[in-house]
Amino acid sequence: MLKRDAKRKQKPKTLPPFNVVLLDDDDHSYEYVIEMLKAVFGYDEQKGFILAQKVDEHGRVILLTTHKELAELKCEQVTAYGTDWRVATCVGSMTAVVEAAA
Repeated sequence: MLKRDAKRKQKPKTLPPFNVVLLDDDDHSYEYVIEMLKAVFGYDEQKGFILAQKVDEHGRVILLTTHKELAELKCEQVTAYGTDWRVATCVGSMTAVVEAAA
């Protein structure tokens, strides 16, 4: 009986958080970033524009903080989104990485 009561009182462990971080480049337009963020994360145009500005100004921006498996999935979706047809020199998707959240 005591062992069961002790197990019930233990708090469930939470998964450590991870960030999906978008890295800036000169091969993608704001329109591409907004479109990609809407498709991958469901963000509206206003949030997409704000994140596009931040990545342009700071060279990187956190798109999402979540558990590792979902962060890895979203990172893969960003890096597989494809080229920006609006930019002639664009040869692929943007770069995103997964980092442990501080």
